[in-house]
Amino acid sequence: MTTMTKLARFSWGVLAYTVAVITLGAYVRATRSGAGCGAHWPLCNGEIIPRSPTIDMLVEFSHRVSSGLAIVAVAALLVWVWRACAPGHPARRTAVAAMIFMLAEAAVGAALVLFRMVAGNASMARAWWMALHLTNTFLLLACLAWTAYHLTRNTPARSRVHRAAIVEFGIGGGVILLAAVSGALAALGDTLYPAGSLAEALGAELSSASHLIIRLRLLHPTVAVFTAIGLIVVGIRIGYTSGGWTKRLGFALAGAAAWQVLVGLTNVLLLAPVWMQLVHVASADLVWIVFVVLALDDSMAATA
Repeated sequence: MTTMTKLARFSWGVLAYTVAVITLGAYVRATRSGAGCGAHWPLCNGEIIPRSPTIDMLVEFSHRVSSGLAIVAVAALLVWVWRACAPGHPARRTAVAAMIFMLAEAAVGAALVLFRMVAGNASMARAWWMALHLTNTFLLLACLAWTAYHLTRNTPARSRVHRAAIVEFGIGGGVILLAAVSGALAALGDTLYPAGSLAEALGAELSSASHLIIRLRLLHPTVAVFTAIGLIVVGIRIGYTSGGWTKRLGFALAGAAAWQVLVGLTNVLLLAPVWMQLVHVASADLVWIVFVVLALDDSMAATA
């Protein structure tokens, strides 16, 4: 096995681990464990390692440890890429960007704790912070996915992305991000204001007396369904009109989008249990990763 093959596999491993850390972060939010370590960061209630931990404390502390390891993993990937790839190689640029977004991810996570935008905080300020957090998370995943792609496909140094592909990615990525942000707000509403039945949930969403976060829950299903339909159509079209990696990625995007609709519907019908919320988050990450890799692969084919 060559060094580049090992590096490519490591890069996909870092991406997979990062998705797992993100999913654990969703568990912290869903179980209201974000204040488990108090308003302390990076210490946990003033201690490096909590000596008398509660369940919430263990959950929050575990997420902090896993996040710290993710930073180390991305830093290791950056160093390895910088040493193994020649100047001008696109993996160098994406690995640097991934490191920047990973550090930003840690900074936003710390701010959420220090400003007490966790646990039972139901302010709109928290909603805005969550939107920022999710946007940064998606950009981080995109950079990690692109790094893995460049290393796997051995993209030539100084390759250029087709300008039209950048516009298409911006539009498609923006729509997916809107669906994801609305989903994050809906999940926050499910966490803060759990419903006992579908009728109760719908009644709360339609009531002008309900908190804005609850009323915004109706936005997500509409945006998500239309986004998924668009991705399925685009994925199938690309799958039938392309070859090689692009063909497989097109069909993968259609399948991932269809799966996400099924997961979202199940989540609603089951009244958003924690385990289903985690599946929903991981599935959303999968859709995003397939989309950004497809967008890059399609642009590379266009410039070949």
